Amino acid sequence: MSDDWGYGRWIAGFADSSLSPYLDHKPWALTANCEAVVIEMIDGLSGDFAIVGDIAIAKSATVEDGAIIKGPAIIGPRSFIASGAYIRDGCWMQADNIIGPGCELKSSFLFEHAKLAHLSFVGDTVMGRAVNIEAGAMIANFRNEMIDPKIVIKHEGKTIDTGRTKFGALVGDDCRIGANAVIAPGALLERNTIVERLSLVDQSL
Repeated sequence: MSDDWGYGRWIAGFADSSLSPYLDHKPWALTANCEAVVIEMIDGLSGDFAIVGDIAIAKSATVEDGAIIKGPAIIGPRSFIASGAYIRDGCWMQADNIIGPGCELKSSFLFEHAKLAHLSFVGDTVMGRAVNIEAGAMIANFRNEMIDPKIVIKHEGKTIDTGRTKFGALVGDDCRIGANAVIAPGALLERNTIVERLSLVDQSL
């Protein structure tokens, strides 16, 4: 990834995290390979995690009865997974994350203190520190409305062809996404972005 839009612009702690070996992977490539990435990270975890197969849960984390976690997955320290949450297909939660009831998290990487309120969906996304997603908000990962669903992003006057048919968003540190908002596939949200309730962010238009 070139220096003019490296991860540090979005996520300050990326280079110091367990994802640092993947600095040269664009976010849509990172999420496309999330299962292999998470499995590799599991191999380097300490005894602070309970590991069963391809699922690693920090001993200080709380997973309520009724939550479903399908590996590979890493649930970081002091994180909370509510009953009815569904985590699948390669997810990494750094620390102090919250996944509320009825939420689905798919093929995504969450930095510390990122939170999903109830009834939200986040797919194929890299989410920075202290991002807060209110109830019912969605980060979509597939352009069901397109004949050719390949994700092309319009950003700062440039066109970025991801070459992928599935990618949600790169969400910078401290973003806030309001209730029932929709982030269309291929969003690049700068740090401290506020997405109002019931709004649509679509960077392909």
